[in-house]
Amino acid sequence: MSTPAERATAASDDDVARPVRVLLVDDQALLRAGIRTILDAQPDIEVVGEARDGREAIAQAARLAPDVICMDVQMPGMDGLEATRLLTSDPQVRSAVLMLTTFNRDDYLLEALRAGASGFPLKNSRPEQLVEAVRSVGAGDGLLAPEVTRAVIARALDGADRPAPPEDGALPAAVASLTEREVEVLRLVARGLANDEIAAELVLGRATVKTHVSNVLMKLHLRDRVQAVVFAYEHGVVRTHER
Repeated sequence: MSTPAERATAASDDDVARPVRVLLVDDQALLRAGIRTILDAQPDIEVVGEARDGREAIAQAARLAPDVICMDVQMPGMDGLEATRLLTSDPQVRSAVLMLTTFNRDDYLLEALRAGASGFPLKNSRPEQLVEAVRSVGAGDGLLAPEVTRAVIARALDGADRPAPPEDGALPAAVASLTEREVEVLRLVARGLANDEIAAELVLGRATVKTHVSNVLMKLHLRDRVQAVVFAYEHGVVRTHER
C-alpha cells in the first residue's frame, strides 16, 4: 500500500477535485444504509459500493478501487481486522481503511492500527465526525485524536514487548535513516501534535513540517502519521513520560 506522500505525488489535478470514493463494509444492512445516507449527503464524498464481510470487501476493493474503506471490526466469516491485514499488505491496493466499531476498546484500537487501519472512529460518533474522518483519511492523513494518541496508544502498548529507549539518549537502530530533525518531528507526531503545533514547537514553517512528516513516512515505509505513532512507541523512540 502506498504512503500518502506517494499517493500525493501520483495524484493529478483532476484527482484532487473528484469526490472521495468510499466502500462500506458491515454485516448489518441497516447500519450500512444509515452510513450511506450520511455520506451520500456530502458533495465531496461518493459511496461506490457495499460489502457484508471481509471477503466481499477484498473482492469489492479490487473491483472498485475506493479511496476509503469503512470497515466494521466484528463480522461473521472474515472479520474486519483480517480483511484489513490482507488489504494493506497488498501492494496493488491503494485504499485506506477506516475501522468502525461500537466497542471503545484499546485492544481493538491497537490491533486495527497494527493491521494497517488509518483511523478508528466509533459507530456512535456524531455524523459530522464520521464525515470528517472519511475526508481526512481520503486526503491521506491518519485520523487519531491527540488525546487518543497520547493516552490510548501508549496505554495499549504498555504491556507489549517493546524496547525501552536507550539510557544514553542514542537513537534506536530502527530510525537510523532519519535526520535529527526528522526524529524530532516523529517524536512530536507521536505525542499527538498536529503540523501547526509542530511548526510552533520547532519554529518551522508548516510546509517544512509537512515535508519532514512525508520524509519520515517514506523512509520508515509507513502509511500515515497514525502508523508513525505506533512505530514510535513500539521501537522506543518515545519515552513513557513523553505522553
